Amino acid sequence: MINMNLKKLRQEMANRSIDAYIIPNSDPHMSEYLPDHYQVRPFISGFTGSAGTVIITKDKAGLWTDGRYFIQAEQELKDTDFKLYKMGVSGVPTMVEFLLEETPEHGKIGVNGLVYSYSDYRNLRKKLGKRMILTDITFAENLWENRPELPKSEAFIHEYQFTGCEASTKLSKLRTEMREKGIDYHFLGSLEDICYLFNLRGSDIDCNPLLISYALISRDKAIFYIDPVQLTEEVENYLEDQGITPRKYDRIFEDLKEIPGTSVFYYDPNFTNVKIRELIPDNVRFKEGRNITTWMKAIKNKREVESTKNAFIKDGVALVKFLNWIETGANTELITENYASDKLLEFRKEGEYFIEPSFGTISAYGENAALAHYSPDPSNPVNIKAKGMYLVDSGGHYLDGTTDITRTIKLGEVTEEEIDHFTLVLKGHIALSSAIFLEGTKSSTLDILARGPLWRNSLNFNHGTGHGVGHVLSVHEGPQNIAMIPNDVDMLPGMITSNEPGMYVEGSHGIRIENILLCVEKDENEYGKFYAFENLSWCPIDTRLINFELLTQDEIDWINDYHKTTYEKLSPYLDGDDLEYLERRTEEIDF
Repeated sequence: MINMNLKKLRQEMANRSIDAYIIPNSDPHMSEYLPDHYQVRPFISGFTGSAGTVIITKDKAGLWTDGRYFIQAEQELKDTDFKLYKMGVSGVPTMVEFLLEETPEHGKIGVNGLVYSYSDYRNLRKKLGKRMILTDITFAENLWENRPELPKSEAFIHEYQFTGCEASTKLSKLRTEMREKGIDYHFLGSLEDICYLFNLRGSDIDCNPLLISYALISRDKAIFYIDPVQLTEEVENYLEDQGITPRKYDRIFEDLKEIPGTSVFYYDPNFTNVKIRELIPDNVRFKEGRNITTWMKAIKNKREVESTKNAFIKDGVALVKFLNWIETGANTELITENYASDKLLEFRKEGEYFIEPSFGTISAYGENAALAHYSPDPSNPVNIKAKGMYLVDSGGHYLDGTTDITRTIKLGEVTEEEIDHFTLVLKGHIALSSAIFLEGTKSSTLDILARGPLWRNSLNFNHGTGHGVGHVLSVHEGPQNIAMIPNDVDMLPGMITSNEPGMYVEGSHGIRIENILLCVEKDENEYGKFYAFENLSWCPIDTRLINFELLTQDEIDWINDYHKTTYEKLSPYLDGDDLEYLERRTEEIDF
């Protein structure tokens, strides 16, 4: 089948003498999850994963994505003009290596600067030699007929009882640090940072209670750039009380041109698009680094921690009801993956303050669980049967917190390999959950604890072990990250992070066990300060899938302690068959 869009793109490229055209999966705010309006890369390539970049040349079309999406990308790109390039795999060219090979020394490379981060753009300029990068290329966007409009959801106030800190207080803290760093203006492009700072939420992006906006903070002003139709009278009055001035969304492009010369302008190049950066006058002095607000929101205050704990109790109750329901219903062989996902949402909606799912539920039966970010297809329903395993990775946004949890359960006969893989994943999960580490430990270095049991058996998984979790913002939040890729971010008390090792065998099965952890202070002595983790997630782990001969006594004790606490926390909110199910699944192991 001829890809007419690709053919038209190449004609436009030829008209402008463009040798390569880059299409990232991005929006002007460098968001992980995008409103439909900015789903340009899926539109042109057919690949629907949340991470990936397309590069098109005169005779080649490639997609680069990471290990979470290798299997999915292979399936979605099959019999298309696009070739999959697996990022991080030996022998596979990087995007820069591909561009150097496929374009002439003085060639032209096109990208839409509105949806391309300044850090990525600068990196390209450094590595591509004499090639010219044009940042006004919107060929793909122009081809998209009936492109969805930008969402304009109604903003609402995230109340103090959940945030524990007024927006005016956050602004005061931010300005104090700005003065200490000699900053006159702090630009914010990240939606999570803006909504955190102003204590506002919305629904402009599915599964993300965010508002499409910009912010510019100076020593005496806080300007909030948003479509005015999204502001109710209540929110407008609130903004005035908090010292925040609303302006039209597009006004940012004019205001940045008026930044006074010699002012010190601070921005995060990873969350600032090229168009924004290039609008600022040349005589302005620039400082860059992570958004100051990123550090502020990463360390949860006492109110945020306590309200998040409440959210996880409600979430655990919903999960127990769901797991009982699906184990019972599997015998009918009438439940599909999609129906199961919808049913889980029903149980979550029973919880007080529920807003929406925190991401698209991964409801994966059997071999489908081998796709780490699998999404059930309503047009091709898969029935869940009373054999093998079922994986569900899901979460919710409640007004009091954001949840994310994965459980893999037994529905019937399983293989010895599946049991051993489950046990090794569980051992890694326990090792990370039980970690005690010295102050100054980089978050990425903790990754080896979760992978160790798998590595000792020459096994591995192709995704990170832990991501930060926002407080009613994004379920994936930095700056901490537990992964094989090194970072310079300490794991600090108040950070909330996932613990989700896995094991995936294409065409056979997938396993993941995920809880959310709170970093806490553990001890302090002559050797320094020591930190540890506190579990926030409470839901039974399926002991029917464990090879107990592979566990130590300490690991068995951990499981028993975890299940005892799970029962104590959830049983007051369950009754009947659901309570009986919880009792069975949290029975003490005597091995």
